[in-house]
Amino acid sequence: MKAKRRVVTSATGERPGLAKRRPTVRRIKPAIAPVVRRAPDIRGAVSSNSAASATSTRISAAPQKPVATAPDVDVDLSVDLGRGLVLANPILVASGTFGYGTEYADVVEVQRLGAICCKGTTLRPRIGNPTPRVTETPGGMLNSIGLQNPGVDAVIAKYAETWAGWQVPVIVNVAGESVADYVEVVRRLEGVPGIAGIELNISCPNVGKGGLQFAIDADAAAGVTAAVRRATDLPLLVKLSPNVADVRPIARAIADAGADALTAINTLSGIAVSPSRLRPLLGNTYGGLSGPAIKPVALRIVYEVSQVVDIPVVAIGGVTELADVLDYLAVGAAAVQVGTAIFADPTLPVRLVDELAAECRRRGLTSFAPLIGTALPKRAAAPSSKGVEYRP
Repeated sequence: MKAKRRVVTSATGERPGLAKRRPTVRRIKPAIAPVVRRAPDIRGAVSSNSAASATSTRISAAPQKPVATAPDVDVDLSVDLGRGLVLANPILVASGTFGYGTEYADVVEVQRLGAICCKGTTLRPRIGNPTPRVTETPGGMLNSIGLQNPGVDAVIAKYAETWAGWQVPVIVNVAGESVADYVEVVRRLEGVPGIAGIELNISCPNVGKGGLQFAIDADAAAGVTAAVRRATDLPLLVKLSPNVADVRPIARAIADAGADALTAINTLSGIAVSPSRLRPLLGNTYGGLSGPAIKPVALRIVYEVSQVVDIPVVAIGGVTELADVLDYLAVGAAAVQVGTAIFADPTLPVRLVDELAAECRRRGLTSFAPLIGTALPKRAAAPSSKGVEYRP
């Protein structure tokens, strides 16, 4: 299948078709501590600050001649994720790391974000997993929250009116244990002012298949996607799991079932051991690994998926600076979600919007679209599941 090389963008940033609505044993250095940076020089001058210079070096894959452009030149950062969901920029915040948006409204300019993916929402309220639920790991963190949330009706009642007054689109992350669960949640969200789209978290146990996750089976993933597609006209994003041998057939099945975009990736499954070494640390034993440690895996999956689907791919995994954003764009992502790093620096996503625009100006670009897919092969490459990394 022809590799996806582009993303449809809108010069206006409007959203047509949408109503206007407004323990580890040893002590380790935190891997997601805030990074203090100087603002990028949009004229391409190299900062005398050594940390900024190192960042500048990472951003450029090869030496580039600075392009002198006016600092006030407009850069089109808009991106179309399908079915009328046009974002003003490609920087989103990931589900589970930004609450419902209101929690950060006093410290972050939420209106400047590309979109907010809210906390996972289920049909009925969930109290979540037993504690402890979170632990730091080298390069990231493990979490086992267990989808604690008040249920879809309470989410609508408490937050929808506020979301409707925002310009930033709010995408509701939906989870469930059966196809019927997903469909019913989406039906209740359909037509509610303030809800711009749906993100399906299909890394949930499918009670109909003995607890097998929807996300690790192509037929199950396609089935729940198709059922939700029939139940709503809202833009539909589906979140891929990295816990599979070959994600490509699953991604294709989801795209064929009617998804408008894919988000990649969800967390990797992992555990931590208690200091006593007598039991696992987390109350639910297993947790989801996130943060910088998973970026190489996420890059690989975005790289593979972008070659086999023709719908936008939104990347997630270890974004802590502009260089990470540029890496994901290079392997085919149309947008990125910032997640774990928000806990250390809630202002990071908004800053990345400015830094991406500045980098485009530095390169003499009026749109970020030329940055997408530059590292993709001309022909679909062999997947990692074929063992290519072990060839001599």
